[in-house]
Amino acid sequence: VQLQASGGGLVQAGDSLRLSCAASGRTFSSYTMGWFRQAPGKEREFVAGIRWGGNTKYYTDSVKGRFTISRDNAKNTAYLQMNSLKPEDTAVYYCGAGNRIIISQVRAPPAYDYWGRGTLVTVSS
Repeated sequence: VQLQASGGGLVQAGDSLRLSCAASGRTFSSYTMGWFRQAPGKEREFVAGIRWGGNTKYYTDSVKGRFTISRDNAKNTAYLQMNSLKPEDTAVYYCGAGNRIIISQVRAPPAYDYWGRGTLVTVSS
């Protein structure tokens, strides 16, 4: 599986962005997808995850109510809609895919088998 993240950019606080993660391969629909971010000098952190069926979603507390993860299995694409962006959301955002991720592992980067190149999101105050 190859992943390609896109949609990042420079925005002002309060603006919105939608990130996309396009995946190759026929088994996309069976993978748990996750969005992570990494700010300069910090470790990669979990942002949101979505199970293969699209009905089970997970979010880190700091983005609940502002970010929405979704997926379109017909298009082999996962999305992260980010609203009410804050300067502290500034980071490189990565999407990951994992085939055998149990619930307790959704937030753990090592659980993901595949990663795309990140897309930079910069939020100015």
